[in-house]
Parts: sequence; C-alpha cells; structure tokens
Amino acid sequence: MTKPTLPELLHAAVTAVGGVERPGQVTMAEAVAEAIDDNSHLLVQAGTGTGKSLGYLVPALAHGERVVVATATLALQRQLVERDLPRTVDALHPLLRRRPEFAMLKGRSNYLCLHRLHEGAPQDEEEGLFDQFEAAAPTSKLGQDLLRMRDWADETETGDRDDLTPGVSDRAWSQVSVSSRECLGASKCAYGAECFAEMARERAKLADVVVTNHALLAIDAIEGAPVLPQHEVLIVDEAHELVSRVTGVATGELTPGQVNRAVRRAAKLVNEKAADALQTASETFERVMELALPGRLEEIPEDLGYALLALRDAARTVISALGSTRDKSVQDEDAVRKQALASVENIHAVAERITLGSEYDVVWYERHDRFGASLRVAPLSVSGLLREKLFAERSVVLTSATLKLGGDFNGVGASLGLAPEGTGGEEVPQWKGLDVGSPFDYPKQGILYVARHLATPGREGSRGDMMDELAELVEAAGGRTLGLFSSMRAAKAAAEELRGRLDKPILLQGEETLGELIKTFAGDPATCLFGTLSLWQGVDVPGPGCQLVVMDRIPFPRPDDPLMSARQKAVEEAGGNGFMAVAATHAALLMAQGAGRLVRATGDRGVVAVLDPRLANARYGSYLRASLPDFWYTTDRNQVRRSLAAIDAAAKADGK
Repeated sequence: MTKPTLPELLHAAVTAVGGVERPGQVTMAEAVAEAIDDNSHLLVQAGTGTGKSLGYLVPALAHGERVVVATATLALQRQLVERDLPRTVDALHPLLRRRPEFAMLKGRSNYLCLHRLHEGAPQDEEEGLFDQFEAAAPTSKLGQDLLRMRDWADETETGDRDDLTPGVSDRAWSQVSVSSRECLGASKCAYGAECFAEMARERAKLADVVVTNHALLAIDAIEGAPVLPQHEVLIVDEAHELVSRVTGVATGELTPGQVNRAVRRAAKLVNEKAADALQTASETFERVMELALPGRLEEIPEDLGYALLALRDAARTVISALGSTRDKSVQDEDAVRKQALASVENIHAVAERITLGSEYDVVWYERHDRFGASLRVAPLSVSGLLREKLFAERSVVLTSATLKLGGDFNGVGASLGLAPEGTGGEEVPQWKGLDVGSPFDYPKQGILYVARHLATPGREGSRGDMMDELAELVEAAGGRTLGLFSSMRAAKAAAEELRGRLDKPILLQGEETLGELIKTFAGDPATCLFGTLSLWQGVDVPGPGCQLVVMDRIPFPRPDDPLMSARQKAVEEAGGNGFMAVAATHAALLMAQGAGRLVRATGDRGVVAVLDPRLANARYGSYLRASLPDFWYTTDRNQVRRSLAAIDAAAKADGK
C-alpha cells in the first residue's frame, strides 16, 4: 500500500470534522510538514475560518514523532481534545494504518488531590489538620461546593478542574488541590497509586500528541525539571499570547499576607529561634510595605533592602531547620511540612532574586484596594529565555490569527528571541514567516470606521463626544454591538450612560459569568455586550448577533505600567524605537484580536468602529491599521451610520 499524501490525509480529516477545505489550510499544512521534516521553525498567520488546528494536526500526526501542542485558552484545549483530535485520529487511522494516541496535560494544581480531599488541608490557625468539610457549613456556598467535589471525586476519571460543571471558586478549589511544591510525591503519598495528576502524566508519556497550556510550557522551560515528556515537535497555537504567559510564570511576588502565612505554617516545625527570626523579619517587611507607593523601583530603597535580606536569611534558616525538628502534636506531618516548605522556599527565592538585583529584572510595588500592597519582580524580557529553551533541539511551529503586525512577522519574532526573518548564523534559530490569509472577503464583509472628528482621548476624564458617538452607532446598528474598552472603569461608565439613553439591553462584563453573557448576547440581536481586553479573546459570535465592534481607544499600555515602561526604556537605550517596539506592538496585537471578533463566518457583515482619532491622524496610525484585517476604510460618520442601518435592516428582513 502506498503512503498516503498530505492532501489525501487533510481531505479525510476535514471531511470527518464536517468542515470545508480552504486553500490557506492546505498551504499551512504543507508548510508545517516541511518545517517538521527540515527540523526548522515556522511562524504562520492563519485568519479566522482557515481551520488552522487541522492545518497543523494532520501533518504532525502524519509525521509520527511525538508532538506537544500548547494553547492559551481553555476553549481551544477542549476543542482539540474533545472534537478535533478524536475525529481526526478516526479519519486518519485507516490511511496511516496506526492509531495515534493523544492526551491532555496541565499543571498539578489543576487536578483534584485525593490526599487533600480525604485528609484535609493543613491550616495555619488550627491544631494539626483542619477538616474543611466539618468546618464549612453545609448550607454555605463553600460547604456545598466541597460536598459536591467529594461526590465528584468518586465519578471523575480525570480529576481535572475544568471537567467539573458547574465550576467552583478558587477558594473552594484550593481546599482540594496542591501545587507541585506542596505535593508529597506519589511514592510517599497514601493515594499515590490513584493520583489524578500522576495518571495524566503517565497518559502523556504514552501519547503521540500531548495538549497542554502556555503556562505549563513556560514552567517546563524555566524550572529546569522537565514536566512535559520528550518531544520532537512543538506547536504553539494562540502564539500571540505566549510572551505574556511566560512573563507571568517568570514573575515573583511577595506580600505581607503571604509571608505571615509562611511564618504560621513553619512555626510548629522548627526551633523557637528560627521561628522568631522569620516572625521578626515578617513584621519588618510588613511595616515597609505599609508605606509602599505604587511604581517601579529602579533602585531598592534601603529599608526594603534590609527587610528583604532579613527575610532571605531567616527563610534559609527555616528551610534548613525544617528537615530535622519533629513536633508530636502535628498530625500528617509530611503534608504540613511540605506545605510549609513550599511557602518558605518561595519567599526565600523571591527575596534573594530581588536582593541580587539583576539588570535583567524589573521590580515594582503594586497596590490593590482589597489585597493591599505587593512587591513584584519580572524579567525585563523573556526573548533570551525563549530563544534558548524553546527553539533548541526541536522543530517549533507558532500560529495565530494575529502574528503579522504592521505588515511583517519581525515584531512578534523579536519578542520570541528571533532575529529578523532571513538573517542569523549558526547560533541564531532560522525561521520562516507565512501568512496563509483568510477565507473571508474582508473589504466586502467589513468596514473599519475611525471617528476622526472626536477629541483625542486624555488619560482620565469623561469623553462626552465619544459617548454621543457610541450611542448613535449602537442605535444605527439596532443593538448587535460588542463594546471593547481599555479599562473596566470605561466599560462601566459606557454601560451606565447607554442604559440611561437607549432602549437596548446592555450586558456588562462581571455582572454574570462570561459564558452566560456571551450566550445571552448571541441569543438576542438587540443586546449589546460591554467589557475589557479580556473579553477580546473569548467571544465567538458568528451571524447577526454581532455586527458592530466598538473600541473606545487605542489600547496602549498605561504610561505608569512598570514592566512595559521599563521594556520601552531598554529598547531606547539600545538605540531602538521603544514606543514602536513595545507600546505600538502591544496595541496592534490587541486591536487585531478585537477587530477579529467581527467576521467569524462567510456570511457575516459589519463595522469595526474605533473612537480614537489617533488611528487616522497619528504617524503610527498606518502601522496599527496595517495590523488589522483588510476592511474597507472610512472616516465618514454619515456613511457608516447608513451602512449599519442597512446591515440591521437586512438582518431583520431575514428574521434575525
């Protein structure tokens, strides 16, 4: 039997998932196959509707080496594991004459811990262990959730938090889960043989395709201890999110509450002298943090420096002492010790990192109304880390609907540690960029409208002219509006204003779960949904439910964002254009994601309205516009109102 060709395999897979073959999908599959065969790297932009998951899954499965697929969102992980992979494997099995296995793998804290569930969570204020089921009133929400999870533990095959529906709060989940640092280890745990996290790891070791998330990929790269099984091919989907997810994993934090918890956890397990030293250091740190003002610390103030040195040294003493002292009153000592050790080790690591003061780190204070002050440290850039850890010894394919910013891939490439396309020697990873386009006819299906006549938005203050414009656009569209705002404050202000002005239901992010909001929005054409940047990723509403996407302003990072401003300054000091490399790239990515919410199917029609005249007037406006889908462009407010009214009338005539 001759070996099946890639087009034959792709045709079988597309038929199995009930899709339609697209030229862009074929081009993508061929490029992915070539990159895997050559052990080279590929950045591929595939617009919405291309069918990019099959564009990489089919060549990866055909190649036969182990593949890791990392995604940013839970929705895509579910789609791959529950829909695309099962159907694709079934379709390719007779052609490949083998059945590729696949598995999902996440970080340990995503899985139910049977030890925690049955033995209880070590608590700071209680003697020994605390039975959360006894302590939480059965009538309280927490108590009900805990009892539901106890029943679920007997039924679930995965123990995966995301398989629990309806979900539970972070507080409830923390009672039945552990981090990798708190885990006793399968060999020491009474429940090791039944452990859900260990079973997931074993399944991953046997699988041909392992689906994971960006965070676990980052942990695998940063922490040195491999979490993912050996693999020859890495595919990063939703790759525009990778840098921020890796930065998140590489960020350390210290808060007075967190240090206090560590003190309480360690107190019973070490000698009095070691416990007192950590307590004193904790109190000193708390006093310093009471006076902390938000912002970057270019130099560590003297009082904070002393407090961190004291914390570091006291934590190191406690870590040494934890190994030798035993307290007979402590039940399930191994679990209590492991939790205490994890808390103190984290404090030691962050305090030492800030004390050492690497020029490649950014340190800043943050203040939350609810949580008080925190001290944070993050890498100035993760590009070196990604270049070294991601692109060595395997073929890497990065894909997303938004990778080409301002007309090329070099901006995103630089953030990943890659030299400009087509340059570099032996030490620098070679890569190719490919834009396979989109099946949509953007100039005919959508309009990009920039409200050029509005005043330039200031940092704060009301924007009366913007509210008037927004109300008129929503009225002309007959509802059907997704409002994407640069801050929650702006989204709330717009929702309140328009609820008073218009006879249209206005939904607001945070007033209900995101899933419920999207369902209601999609189900009623007259409804509008307002929210912030986090909404931009998760909304997929094809059809007449979403015919107007409004952005209130260009989403540049806040000028007082410590990490972004430090990155911008570093680029400038190296002779580059910091604003374009950092702020404009950040804004372009978010705007491309936001504009991508409009056209989700071949029959969709609508308008993306940007209520910020800088997109038309400023020098960088052309760079940002070149990062958006190729919609028909106008600044004519009357034209856009007529177009919206016509689109609304056509939808109503179709009974939608």
